Amino acid sequence: MARKEAFGQAGGVTFVDRFGVWLSGRFVRRAVGSFRDLDVGDFGCGYDATFIRSVLSEAGSLTLTDVALAEDLARNPKVTVIEGELPGTLAKVAAESLDVVLCLSVLEHLVEPEIALAHFRRVLRPGGMCVINVPTWLGKRFLEFSAFRLGLSPAAEMDDHKRYYDPRDLWPLLVSVGFLPHTIHCRRHKFGLNTIATCRIEENSE
Repeated sequence: MARKEAFGQAGGVTFVDRFGVWLSGRFVRRAVGSFRDLDVGDFGCGYDATFIRSVLSEAGSLTLTDVALAEDLARNPKVTVIEGELPGTLAKVAAESLDVVLCLSVLEHLVEPEIALAHFRRVLRPGGMCVINVPTWLGKRFLEFSAFRLGLSPAAEMDDHKRYYDPRDLWPLLVSVGFLPHTIHCRRHKFGLNTIATCRIEENSE
């Protein structure tokens, strides 16, 4: 079924969700370093694009996609908003147009993640970096307990999950779409509940 709302659009984001976003953002900042003057894409950024707001003044431009985004983002001259579902919206992003691609806690919702990953590589410039965060199979247990037993995470988001990814699940997909093995760093983080991957395009990549 097609998603009707972006994450956070209806409000009710819990402290568990906010803590997860903070942890992911902390890793992204360490991995990327300075966002100054970089062209950044955040695909499946959530209604409020929480992380992107923290680098809005620093980045050169931002391309944001989700099924819906807050109106003030579209009014910002730095921001290009593409509303709709992944991976279809990615076809609207020009090849080799971005320095950084972010896909944080999104890939697990996609039926065909390989299509999205291929687009991520396509839109990155030589020297660019892609950062992907996904829940692991251990994370599945925690997320479902938090959502269905404790009510601390949105149950609808858990029911929308299609896959979970340990590093051994995500790494082969990244290689299959053209990221070279030596440019991929893929490991568990968030206490083993998530897999985080960074993938670079070499400067001399063709």
